[in-house]
Amino acid sequence: MSIPFYGAAQVKSPDNLVQYAHPIVGTQKMGHTFPGATVPFGAVQLSPDTDTISYEQDGKYNPDVYKYCAGYQYEDKSIVGFSHTHFSGTGHSDLGDFLIMPTTGALQLNPGTADKPQSGYRSVYSHKTEVAEPAYYSVRLEDHNILAELTATNRVGFHQYTFPKSDQAHIILDLMAGIYNYPDKNVWTFVRVENDSLVTGYRQTNGWARTRTVYFALQFSKPFKQYGSRRYDKKQAYRGFWGRFDQTKNFPDLAGEQLRMYFDFKTTEGEKIKLKFALSPVSTDGALKNLRAEAPGWDFEQVKRQGQQLWQQELSRVAIQAAKREDKDNFYTALYHAFLSPTTYMDVDGQYRGLDQNTHKAEGFTNYTTFSLWDTYRALHPLFNLVQPKRNADMVQSMMAHFEQSAEHMLPVWSHYANENWCMIGYHSVPVIADAIVKGNTPFDANKALDACVTTARQQWYDGLGHYLQLGYVPEDKSGSSVSKTLEYAYDDWCIAQAAQKLGRQDIYQEFSKRASNWQNVYDARIGFMRPKMSDGTFRKEFDVLSTNNQGFIEGNAWNYSLYVPQDPGKLIQLMGGNQKFVPHLDSLFTMHLPDKFFAETEDITRDGIIGNYVHGNEPAHHAAYLYNWTDQPWKTQERVRMIIKRMYHPTPDGLGGNDDCGQMSAWYVFTALGFYPVAPGSDEYALGSPVVQGATLRLENGKTFTIQVKNQSDKNVYVKQATLNGKILTRPFLKHSDIVQGGELVFTMSARPVGKL
Repeated sequence: MSIPFYGAAQVKSPDNLVQYAHPIVGTQKMGHTFPGATVPFGAVQLSPDTDTISYEQDGKYNPDVYKYCAGYQYEDKSIVGFSHTHFSGTGHSDLGDFLIMPTTGALQLNPGTADKPQSGYRSVYSHKTEVAEPAYYSVRLEDHNILAELTATNRVGFHQYTFPKSDQAHIILDLMAGIYNYPDKNVWTFVRVENDSLVTGYRQTNGWARTRTVYFALQFSKPFKQYGSRRYDKKQAYRGFWGRFDQTKNFPDLAGEQLRMYFDFKTTEGEKIKLKFALSPVSTDGALKNLRAEAPGWDFEQVKRQGQQLWQQELSRVAIQAAKREDKDNFYTALYHAFLSPTTYMDVDGQYRGLDQNTHKAEGFTNYTTFSLWDTYRALHPLFNLVQPKRNADMVQSMMAHFEQSAEHMLPVWSHYANENWCMIGYHSVPVIADAIVKGNTPFDANKALDACVTTARQQWYDGLGHYLQLGYVPEDKSGSSVSKTLEYAYDDWCIAQAAQKLGRQDIYQEFSKRASNWQNVYDARIGFMRPKMSDGTFRKEFDVLSTNNQGFIEGNAWNYSLYVPQDPGKLIQLMGGNQKFVPHLDSLFTMHLPDKFFAETEDITRDGIIGNYVHGNEPAHHAAYLYNWTDQPWKTQERVRMIIKRMYHPTPDGLGGNDDCGQMSAWYVFTALGFYPVAPGSDEYALGSPVVQGATLRLENGKTFTIQVKNQSDKNVYVKQATLNGKILTRPFLKHSDIVQGGELVFTMSARPVGKL
């Protein structure tokens, strides 16, 4: 059948694509994905959590918590419960709000421990009974003999629990649970039991986001017999006169820092108790409106079916042909992960909490949050500009709303839930906005957006930026990770220049084109690497090009970061000695051995994500394999990208070689599998690679279609013998964005032997 969506070309829909998308991929080891139920870009991510490890241990950071950025680790043997908010693929975390757990038997309000699950309400489970599909998750909780099933709408988590016969059936609402949790993370919790099947409230936390408030409305399909609560607050000097009431049982008005609740039922064999749990960033009234608008009934299968239809609709934007099932599994799993975030952040009526902590209304756009921009500007947002342009434009407008509400007059750096958490470096809203402007995806005030970019880029107080403007680089003795900052500022500045040129703003173009060349100021020609420079103009003496720790770089070493000049690879190659020296240097990146000691102190870089010294499991070198296209040996790009895909992506729980980082790793795969990649977002050009698919059709929102045909495709035929666009032979290994969005056909003819320049 044909599934229409806004602006889409009405062509025959492909087969059931949901079957190829596997949420379980990346849940083992370093992928940090979650397996639970959500819809595309949904505000609710209803997913199992498998442990309760604290962020701190003995007053210090507990490194074991890093495994639980998404709340779930595939190797764990028990499930604590099902919470409603999760990040996908991040290297830091928050969320895990409102954990629900159904139980039977004697009431237990403590979650217990992984080594003794029976000591609490958690339950052991088996992957044999676990099902993870887009918009659906189910598992049997063995200790309680309960089948748990989850689905979701945009703002509502829908639970269905099939109980055994029991006079002691309970549903626990743990308002203390969280991801990257610690004893003082919960600032305040408020709950109202409105009647025998409706509960409302909110929780405010202080974590990665320091003022995050989430409201909820919880509705049961069956009245509970009784309910109760327990507070675990520290002793307070003053609590008012609430102590006159017994608040532990059947008391409808609850508040505290640490609170757990339970609801008791009597069940018959096979009885299903359903819950609808709606979220709002604004109010409990907003949560109720969301619940009634999106999930008015109790038909679980209908909600699941509608959620999977939404996934079919979004996955159908790119229809591929592939010889192997594994290739389809990898592709649509990657597209699924790419379409998880940013996430919707407003009620059905458009209201949301702003960065100023006031209530705002999104007029004419969907407001989004979860902007992991240090990661996602590279390939995820360029992918959206191609196959999700309306959403990407809304995301830019969301960034502009953030800017207007910012006391610092900054575009978002890494933001979620009406908070800027200042994670990572650069100001990478800029390439997202510039990419949209350069590619003509601007149903917003483009000049106003450019002004916001310029204002952000002139904030001298921010992260070494004042020194950068004064000296032309960030000095290591004044600001750490100085080389990474210099390189990323220079790239962002280039993006501003490109947007200014597109809009005819010559003064801005000149200013930021000059700033964009600052990357040369940290290049040490004597050693052929980028190197930390001190405020007196000298390069730092102590320096190790292989180490990722305290060498002037963030989450990378000099080998990977010295290749980070995506805006001007030609100039970089020239400085590094031209083709004769640069090509062997780039070759060695993929073939040398990086001993463990050089990344032992970096959480985000592990052996799983490394090929030679090339770190695919982290972002800074994601473009590196495409740099051969600027040399006399572009065929090596084709060879490398096929090798990377084969090594780093598998349709298995451990199938990702690093954090998916809100879809960046997956967006890299999608582009590369199609045969091209946006080396420099902010440019209208893609670099060609070597497609994995046999063919593809991009259903564009403007009504056009762009098809890709691959002749002689095989695992051995990784080299492009010839590429034609609309019947004309390409003489350069590049493709323009306009070539795609105008519609047409790209044909690759593959070969088992390298071919020189196209």
